[in-house]
Amino acid sequence: MPTGTLYLIPVPLADAAAAKSFTPYLVQTINSITEYIVENEKTARRFLKEAGLQIPQSQLILHDYGKHSRNNEIGTFFTGLMAGRDAGLMSEAGCPGVADPGADIVAEAHRRGIKVVPLVGPSSILLAIMASGFNGQSFTFHGYLPIDKGDRSRRLKELENLAERFKQTQLFIETPFRNNALLEEMLKTCKPNTRLCIVCNLTGEDELVKTQTIAAWKKATPDLHKKPTIFLLFHA
Repeated sequence: MPTGTLYLIPVPLADAAAAKSFTPYLVQTINSITEYIVENEKTARRFLKEAGLQIPQSQLILHDYGKHSRNNEIGTFFTGLMAGRDAGLMSEAGCPGVADPGADIVAEAHRRGIKVVPLVGPSSILLAIMASGFNGQSFTFHGYLPIDKGDRSRRLKELENLAERFKQTQLFIETPFRNNALLEEMLKTCKPNTRLCIVCNLTGEDELVKTQTIAAWKKATPDLHKKPTIFLLFHA
């Protein structure tokens, strides 16, 4: 029996950004499937409603792949797919599998011979690269930097050196409530002529996208507290 297809379904990056996030094909897709693997059932149902789901939500099967469930056996997630029924994978924000634990689900789908189809939608990493003016042909996303101040400072210097040596864009993030501390550390650690792009609350009403030197950022520092932010370093 042929297996079903696993659709990777992007979701909005910010509140009130549904119109910027959902394509007609995505809407068509969610109205053709009834089974999903999700990080959070409540937000997944809200995303589906915002996207234009017509199927009654009582008919949906949602498998929980949240942080408290990732050590559980995931084989049950694939019962429908192995029986020929399509399913969707949804992240909490942006694209499934990109800086996202859903990559493990995608890897398992490939191991089982299940067709994987990524749908077009917002990726904070790619949107940040697009808007930065930095090198979009060579870049690295490092995820979270060390929490310890000494380790974090050393890591920032390493990334700055990589940016300067290879002309490569260096991207990283922080837990939103520690954004200001990370920015403060960058302004202390990095060279004045190193360029920093701050991309904050993408697609949101208060979106901030700005590139300038470290020296210029020192003159006017934004408040990034509890706002989803990507930082990009580059040295031309």
